[in-house]
Amino acid sequence: MTDTQPDTQPDTQPARELVVLLDEEGRAVGTADKATVHHAETPLHLAFSCYLFDGEGRVLVTQRATDKATFPGVWTNSCCGHPGPGEALDEAVRRRVRQELGTTVTDLRLVLPRFRYRAEQAGVVENEICPVYVGTAEGPVTADPTEVGAAGWESWSDFRAAVLDGSREVSVWCRAQVEQLPEDPLAATAAPEADLPPAARPPSAGGADD
Repeated sequence: MTDTQPDTQPDTQPARELVVLLDEEGRAVGTADKATVHHAETPLHLAFSCYLFDGEGRVLVTQRATDKATFPGVWTNSCCGHPGPGEALDEAVRRRVRQELGTTVTDLRLVLPRFRYRAEQAGVVENEICPVYVGTAEGPVTADPTEVGAAGWESWSDFRAAVLDGSREVSVWCRAQVEQLPEDPLAATAAPEADLPPAARPPSAGGADD
């Protein structure tokens, strides 16, 4: 009888990135592979947006890389992403900021806990409940070119005014968020986590559900 040796070959398959699917009340109803979830009939899922500011009160505005599957080349807010199943939303923001922008975020605050939008470009739909955070970038920004085509710091008041009067082209979600954000986001009081959709609430705030 021949002994069978364990397979010592390294697993070269990349880990799948899962997104949390939601019902109309914001409750988790399952997961889906991020690589396949965005299409003409994208199901409602959980996401986040973040606006990063520097020590001078300027906001970081980014352009999505031109080879991204959704909304390539569009200028938008500092960072967007999706929490993984069971991942706290604020920790997902910090993780994504590190991955995408190479910096860390401090004074992270929830400002729009129930923001929701649907948008379409070139037949691909975004359909998200997307709580919005603001924070301060700690350290230089070194953006991942596979995610970010360009980035720059801009006066928040000038950026906000241009978005609101329509002279600045930005993503559908960024425009809607700027319309709802306070005039001075850095001075805004943090919204309670209990106001998040059920799937995103930490246990201490009465969530999250699976």
